[in-house]
Amino acid sequence: MSNTDKRGPLQVARRARLLEQLQRDGVLRVSDLTDALGASTVTIRRDIAQLASEGLVRRVHGGVALPSGDDQRDSDDLFSGSIGMLVPSLDYYYPHVARGAEEAARDLDLRIVLRGSSYQTEDDRPQLDRLVDQGVDALIVAPRMDAPTAQQTIEWLAGLGMPVVLLERTATAGPHHAHLESVVSDHAQGAGMAVRHLTGLGHRKVGVVLAALSPTSPHIHRGWHEAVTELGLDANDTVDALVPDARTPDSKAALDKALDRALSTGTTALLVHADAEAIALVQRCEERHMSVPGDLSVIAYDDEVAGLFSPALTAVRPPRGSIGRAAVRLAADRLADPGRPTHRIVISPALRIRDSAAAPNS
Repeated sequence: MSNTDKRGPLQVARRARLLEQLQRDGVLRVSDLTDALGASTVTIRRDIAQLASEGLVRRVHGGVALPSGDDQRDSDDLFSGSIGMLVPSLDYYYPHVARGAEEAARDLDLRIVLRGSSYQTEDDRPQLDRLVDQGVDALIVAPRMDAPTAQQTIEWLAGLGMPVVLLERTATAGPHHAHLESVVSDHAQGAGMAVRHLTGLGHRKVGVVLAALSPTSPHIHRGWHEAVTELGLDANDTVDALVPDARTPDSKAALDKALDRALSTGTTALLVHADAEAIALVQRCEERHMSVPGDLSVIAYDDEVAGLFSPALTAVRPPRGSIGRAAVRLAADRLADPGRPTHRIVISPALRIRDSAAAPNS
C-alpha cells in the first residue's frame, strides 16, 4: 500500500486540490490556501511539509511553489517571510536576544514578530496559537518548561509542520524522544569559567548564590558543582544558596543567611545569579562593613547591569545577541531545507573581568 493510500480521504483530496492550484498559479500563499481549501493554517502547513519532503513542492517565504525553476512568478520577490518569536520577558535578558534575532532577520529578508509571555504563565499555547494564525513561517520559542502544560506544548510545537527553534531551552517529543531544534547558552561552562577565575586568584572556598525562580539557575549550579569538584574543592563546606527575587521583602534575610554561611565556613568568593541579586548582596556587604573584593570576591552571572555598579562587578555574560542570531539562521535554514538533520547549537558565554574579584586577604 502506498503512503498516499494510508492517508485519510480528506487529506488526499486537500493535497490534490493544493497541487492543482499550484500547477495553475505557480506560487501560493498559505493564507490563500487556507481560504481556498477551508482548512486551518496548521493543517495547510503540515500538508506543505509532507509534500515538500516528497519533492512535490518547494517551500518559500510565506507559502509554497513548484519544485522546478519554472515558477510563473518570482517567489523570492513575492514573499517576505516572518518568524514568530515568543520570549518570557521583554524587560530583562531577552531584549538583547531579540535585537540579535532582528539583525539576522534583516540580513535574511525576514521579519520578526515578537511577543512577550511571562515566567508565571501556566500555558504558552494561546500566544503561540495567535502567532500561527497570523501566518508566520517559523517559530522561535522560549517556553516555560516547568508549567503543567509544558510537554503538551512541546508535542504541539513538534507537530506543527513548520520550523520551530527552542531558545535557551531543550526538549524532546514523540515516542522516540526526538529532539527539537534549539539554541542555548552553555551556562554550566560559564559558571565553570567563573570558578576557575576565582581559584586562579587564590580562593579555595568558592560558593554560589542563585535566584530561586530563574530557569538558568540549575545550569549554573551544575557548572559550579562540576568545577569545584574537578578542582578538588569542598562543595559542601561553603555557600550553596537559593535566594528570592532581590525586590522582595524576603531578600535581605536570605542574603544575610548566605553571608553568615560565608563567614562561618571561611568562604572568600561567591558566584551570584542574577545581576540584581549580586548587586543586592554587595550592598548588604557594605551595610555589614564587609568589603568587596577585600573580604569577599563576587562574580555576577548575566551582566545586564553588573558593569554599571560600583565597584564594577566581574561578570559572566551569556551570548544573548548570538543566541538570537543563531536561532533565526536555524529557522531560515530549515525553511530552505525541510529535510535536513536536526541541529542543536550551544554557544559559550564570556567572562568580563572588572573590580569585584581579587586575591583573598591573607
